[in-house]
Amino acid sequence: MKFGAQSEVLPLKSVLLRRPDQLMRQASETWQALHWGACPDLSAAMAEYDQFVDLIARSGTEIYFAEDDDSISMDAIYVRDASLMTDAGAVICRMGKGARDPEPANHRLWYEKRGIPVAGEITGNGMIEGGDVIWLDQRTMGVAEGYRSNAEGIRQLREILADHVDEIIPVPLPHWNGPDDILHLMSFISPVDHDLALVWSRQMSVPFRQLLLDRGITLIEVPDDEYDTMACNVLALAPRHCLMIDGNPETRRRLEAAGCQVDVYKGAEISAKGFGGPTCLTRPLLRA
Repeated sequence: MKFGAQSEVLPLKSVLLRRPDQLMRQASETWQALHWGACPDLSAAMAEYDQFVDLIARSGTEIYFAEDDDSISMDAIYVRDASLMTDAGAVICRMGKGARDPEPANHRLWYEKRGIPVAGEITGNGMIEGGDVIWLDQRTMGVAEGYRSNAEGIRQLREILADHVDEIIPVPLPHWNGPDDILHLMSFISPVDHDLALVWSRQMSVPFRQLLLDRGITLIEVPDDEYDTMACNVLALAPRHCLMIDGNPETRRRLEAAGCQVDVYKGAEISAKGFGGPTCLTRPLLRA
């Protein structure tokens, strides 16, 4: 398999997904412990997921599905978090949410079966979750420091990717709603082109926001009343071709005014209840 995804916006050639049908069968028993907002309805979730997959397939992306095992929870549908993909191969993460500890090993096995090299793994006291990592360009990463990713994880990531990344920029996160809440870096920024990003600036530090502007990146602001419906979590299928959750009309209008093509999916069950948007549901394998 070809691999390498050191970009958030180059055309998405292949992607790893995970279907929710098996994972959600025990949803009524697990959703509260996993801090979901409500128990998902399996039949509705599958209908939403089929629509989501179809929209990605229409863009020409090759789709692969992760394999389930008994150790993982329904959080594992958010496949972005347990690994990263680089030109050197996969980086296996170490999760900041204890209930998700088995997921990185599941990703490692999937890669090994398909001959994709593992460039390294975050271990010990280090933590990195994929939702806390964005590519600002093909040699520059932004990585959050918060409850799910930490300074030791960033240090290890620098060592693993020393030959493939020029700079890793730590991005401190606010306490927000505390360690049980899901606040990732991609909760408030989604790059949609090399020089364009969707943001909710209220959660951004001044230095990080200024860094983006200094790099020539135009910022599209998500309106306050659409942040909680995950308007800021948008997947770039290609430069200025976006996939987002339905129900955020003003954000969609602002993206389209900036020249973006916007596709939408219903995400009440697979996204809103688990607080994971389209970037969370996808682990890009190849962007080129």
